[in-house]
Amino acid sequence: MRVFVTGATGFIGSAIVKELIVNGHQVLGMTRSDTGAQALAAAGAQVHRGDLEDLDSLRNGASQADAVIHCAFDHNFSNFVANCEKDERAIAALGSGLVGSDRPIIITSGTGMGSGAHGQPATEDVVNFEHPNPRKLSEQAGAALAAQGINVITMRLPQVHDTTRQGLITPLIGIARDKGVVAYVGEGQNRYPAAHVLDVARLYRLAIEKQQPGARYHAVAEEGVAVRDICEVLGRVLKLPTASIAPEQAAAHFGWMAMFAGMDLPASSAQTRAALGWNPTGPKLLADLERLEIPAA
Repeated sequence: MRVFVTGATGFIGSAIVKELIVNGHQVLGMTRSDTGAQALAAAGAQVHRGDLEDLDSLRNGASQADAVIHCAFDHNFSNFVANCEKDERAIAALGSGLVGSDRPIIITSGTGMGSGAHGQPATEDVVNFEHPNPRKLSEQAGAALAAQGINVITMRLPQVHDTTRQGLITPLIGIARDKGVVAYVGEGQNRYPAAHVLDVARLYRLAIEKQQPGARYHAVAEEGVAVRDICEVLGRVLKLPTASIAPEQAAAHFGWMAMFAGMDLPASSAQTRAALGWNPTGPKLLADLERLEIPAA
């Protein structure tokens, strides 16, 4: 297949591009920079100039491909709601390039959208549009495309990691270095699901090959890693103390990340594994954190 990939030079997207090409697919990768174009060409992909604000570039890219993987997202969390609204518009534009065909599009969301009963792992068969996370706009946009007869597949991500990037844990590291302490809320028993970036890339590839309309997949290798355990590893690696803070202190300590710091977000991937035969084999989250490549301050 010829697959149009947004976010093709990003942390996850670049791994998806390599996974697709190694397995015989052609990639049309979107980038807005000369550096990104060079990286895509070096990986063996074709280059499509564009960005999330240029809706025509998204529409044109989708119209040229047999399938679309949309994993681009503006991760400036200080402007999170606006960026989720931007993603909603981007998904609509991509879908408009697929109208009248059965060509699939994978949109990207978070595992929290599958949260059900309190304390129970999120599952693929649950769509929680009451979730406080504004990233739900991505799945609402996907549902709107599906209502038009477009083949929409949803990929829900946990904390995707290697030794350089770890989802929400990466900004947590920055906060810890700035504050001089690795903090968690309360007892720190709230949990984050996780998966290694190469396992996640393989799952995107399996999903685009399956082309199952309406499917939702959870890219989860570990159902839930306690935040306190994460912080204790970070404390050792960063050579900083760890400490518990009260929930009412979270906003002052964590800033924009306060909305996530105390969330309990366990997630299952049992249905995903059964549907696609996906068996994650990459390093666990804590193992990658033990080998953390720390950027210069």
